[in-house]
Amino acid sequence: MFATAHVYAIPMRTPFRGITVREGMLLRGPLGWGEFCPFPEYGDHEAAAWLGTAVEQVTLGWPEPVRDHVPVNAIVPAVGPERAFEIVARSGCRTAKVKVADHPDSLSEDLARVEAVRAALGPGGNVRVDANGRWDVDTAVARIRRLDRAAGGLEYVEQPCPTVDELAAVRRRAGVRIAADESIRRADDPLKVALAGAADIAVLKCAPLGGVRRALQVAEACGLPCVVSSALETSVGLAAQLALAGALPELDFACGLGTLSLLDGDSVSPADAVRPVDGLLPVPRTPPVPDPVRLDTFRPADPRRTAWWHDRLARVRSVPPAA
Repeated sequence: MFATAHVYAIPMRTPFRGITVREGMLLRGPLGWGEFCPFPEYGDHEAAAWLGTAVEQVTLGWPEPVRDHVPVNAIVPAVGPERAFEIVARSGCRTAKVKVADHPDSLSEDLARVEAVRAALGPGGNVRVDANGRWDVDTAVARIRRLDRAAGGLEYVEQPCPTVDELAAVRRRAGVRIAADESIRRADDPLKVALAGAADIAVLKCAPLGGVRRALQVAEACGLPCVVSSALETSVGLAAQLALAGALPELDFACGLGTLSLLDGDSVSPADAVRPVDGLLPVPRTPPVPDPVRLDTFRPADPRRTAWWHDRLARVRSVPPAA
């Protein structure tokens, strides 16, 4: 399973959180394929949870779903308003997540992008924004209020500040629902967010949480409404995120699983790709199978990157399991 893992390098259509090429590995086990793609800056202990997700996928499978389809949001990177309008109008989704705070002086760009998204959705759609923890408390409160007006009402703001205490302070002042993402998936204790009253919504990503079953335990323990979001995987890894969304007892919000549109390629054939239709994705029972042609097409051009990933996998495999 590990020795035969395939390394991929797929260009991004638009730079996303500074990423221009998405890299990872595809592993084959008794129950099919899994994906190991922690971001390069993550340490080995953090990456071990991502490996646990892939191993769960290929050896245990997933819990039975309670729904057949999952609503998804359109994803709008830090692009101009015309492109933002086009992305949403073509998506078929009734919810859009808009990236903001791409750089310190982005407010005017963010407002124009959010206004364009509202225009594309019409009055009945939902607009949410994601700041990826880029603001301090005062900046977050001020900008959330302006973005809320530009959007004609925000559904929620995702991770406006980096720390749990800052999220709690913003939540008390902003008058808009707050969702926690990084504060859950990169925390030693994912439940601290709920205990601190720092969020109204938990954004779950099963890959950094250690698998679908572990993510379901976090969802139950935190007691917050949940949104499942991707970690920029190919269709193989996205299938696990969909399995999580399909197994959650309650799912009141559209999920951030339409991110394949951000990649200029995939690990599977178009017929098996995890792409939404009319804002919905079917919940898979098994992961899709990679296409050998695409595995060859998206093999890293530099053999040193392939060696880097195999070295990383070997190190991460030696990390002791979490208690």
